[in-house]
Amino acid sequence: MRVMKWSMIALAVAAGTSQLALASSQDESKGFIEDSKLSVKTRMLYFSRDFRNNDRDPITGDRQSRREETGLGFLGTFESGFTQGTVGVGVDAIGMLGLKLDSGKGRAGTGLFPTGSDGRSEDEYSKGGGAVKFRVSDTVLKVGDQFTALPVFATDDSRLLPEIAQGTLITSNEIKGLTLHAGHFTSLTAQEQTDRDSLRLKEANVVGGTYAITDTLSTSLYYSKVEDYWRKYYANVNWALPISDKQGLVFDFNIYDTKSEGSADYRAFDGDKLDNRAFSLSGAYNIGAHTFTLAYQKVSGDGDYGYGVDGGGTIFLANSVARSDFNAEDEKSWQARYDLNFAEYGIPGLTFMTRYVRGTDANVAGTSNGKEWERDVDVKYVLQEGPAKDLSFRVRQATYRSSDGVYYGSSSIDELRLIVEYPLSIL
Repeated sequence: MRVMKWSMIALAVAAGTSQLALASSQDESKGFIEDSKLSVKTRMLYFSRDFRNNDRDPITGDRQSRREETGLGFLGTFESGFTQGTVGVGVDAIGMLGLKLDSGKGRAGTGLFPTGSDGRSEDEYSKGGGAVKFRVSDTVLKVGDQFTALPVFATDDSRLLPEIAQGTLITSNEIKGLTLHAGHFTSLTAQEQTDRDSLRLKEANVVGGTYAITDTLSTSLYYSKVEDYWRKYYANVNWALPISDKQGLVFDFNIYDTKSEGSADYRAFDGDKLDNRAFSLSGAYNIGAHTFTLAYQKVSGDGDYGYGVDGGGTIFLANSVARSDFNAEDEKSWQARYDLNFAEYGIPGLTFMTRYVRGTDANVAGTSNGKEWERDVDVKYVLQEGPAKDLSFRVRQATYRSSDGVYYGSSSIDELRLIVEYPLSIL
């Protein structure tokens, strides 16, 4: 229980330093019940993936022209407050239910539902969990089931129900502008699965933090080690440069350094162990309602940038978009993006986004000059007032093409997602 020992040491250090600090989060605790939050988020998702070339399924080998399903998901979360005193204690709970509204044996496999041995999606599934948490000053230790958003360990929420991580995470904000994390995780529940180890994670250790140097400049540095997969380093620099009240620039740089560890269960297409760097640099110019973004991304070394066993969201790179991540070995990619916020035109809550990404020089099986491109359109509207406030409607469309089959599964895909969400705060 090495990680638990580290956790107790961290809490002890926080307790000692908090005596010299100003009022902390724990000092301002109102109590276990008084600070509690209870919410339920409802999501209805229609998901259609049209395989334009009638490709074979990469797992079953069967030809499939379309995957098309509709589901209804409920995510309930309870977050208690912390008891008062030097060491605050609290609990969190998660409960999820997914219901199939429309599917079929020939249209299954969207990742919305578990699939049975007959190839059909299950009618319903549920999962959940709980965690106990402790707080000293501005340091929190959480043990149990939880969602994570670290650049080296991030749970995914791109389907009906999100992934859940099981483990221990320390989050410390003792120093102004500095957030530190240290975690130990032992399993992950996939989005459409109920088994606690469905992503085959054995053990992952993470450590790192983010520091806001100024109000407009921040940097991050993280490290992770995933047993029998890899060790990763991640760094980020984000700089916002105001030009005027309605104009500004934002630059964002991300880089991963990945190297295989242990039995190296994830390898390059030619069998080599991973030893690569993946970076992205983006620049965004905002003027009023309009934002124009350009981004460049490159992977160098042996193998793709790999992720998944450490969370489906563990790719903080600019050109990781709706369908492709543009993360193949040696791949270079460019992105042009445009965002429009209609609040400037009297329609608050309505947003529009479109982007185009093109990748070249991907080193994959069969070619060292693989090419791919993707075009995305995203429109979202959120109700701003009334009894249905925060109810949102979203349309996401993606067109993907590759002349060399760079993307695993198919070289030609049209994808459509229709999403309706309603977050209800009960407490």
